[in-house]
This record gives sequence, C-alpha cells and structure tokens, in this order.
Amino acid sequence: MASRAFIPYDDRRLHRPAEPVETITETVRMIWDDMVETMDAMPGVGLAAPQIGIMMRLAVVDASDKRGQAVRMANPEVLHASVQMRKHEEASPNLPGISAPIERPRAVTVRFLNEDGEMEDRDFVGLWATSVQHQIDHLNGKMYVDHLSPLRRKMLVQKSKKLAKG
Repeated sequence: MASRAFIPYDDRRLHRPAEPVETITETVRMIWDDMVETMDAMPGVGLAAPQIGIMMRLAVVDASDKRGQAVRMANPEVLHASVQMRKHEEASPNLPGISAPIERPRAVTVRFLNEDGEMEDRDFVGLWATSVQHQIDHLNGKMYVDHLSPLRRKMLVQKSKKLAKG
C-alpha cells in the first residue's frame, strides 16, 4: 500500500464527474487500500478517488472512533436523505488550510457496490453521513466549497492558495 498525493483545487479532474466502476477487480481493491492509507495519513474521515487524480467512482469512509472500520464503496448513490439537517465544519486536503460549516442531511441511505462486488444498501448517520455525502460530491465533480456563496468560495480558495505559498 502507498499513501497518494492530493491534486490541487485548480486541477480540472476535481470539477468533473468520475467514471462508473463496472466490476470490483484486484486493481480496484489496490486503489481502495491506497485510499484508506492516504485517508488515515491525513488524518481524515473519507476520501474519493478523484482527490488523488483517479477518475473512478470509488470512495472510502471511516468516521469510527477507532480506525480500521473503513467502508469501501464503488458507485455510491444516495437513495434516501433525512429531512433533519446537520451542520459540520468540512475541509479537504485539495484546499489545505481552510474549512467551512456545511449543512447536509443528518442521515442517508446509500446504495453502492461493496468490496465483494455485491450491491449493498447501508444507512449512515451523523459524521458518517456527512462524510459519505462529501465523497459523493467529489465523485460528481463538486467540492464542499461549491455549497457556499460564490463570494465566500472565492475568498476561501484565495486564502488556501496564499497559505500554500507560505
């Protein structure tokens, strides 16, 4: 396994949808392993393949108190979202040094192709739900700052670039 580098916010791959995964192969499993290692090294609670330049609809999420509980998903899609909302401070290694409060449904039911190559429906609540939705946004070519007003987004992106320059 290897920790991967994050692509910068300006990279066009972060702003376009990723390609669906047809089947779970050894290559997909190896990418998931690298993604889990990369997520744990951040440390973070989720990672989508486009964040590391891989344009496949793959995501991993681990919002557990102890690490080692990562859920590996291919082609995740929200089937149902709760009407109750939850606000959480979100960030991304693709935009280092900044964060913003984002409001999302508190719970979601997600359908995805799991690591055994089977379709699975799973309920996620709280931070797990926030992270899954955040990763699905990445797979759809969106970032959490896209939920902000254009002015707020521009200010945060500029701040991140200034911080990156040192």
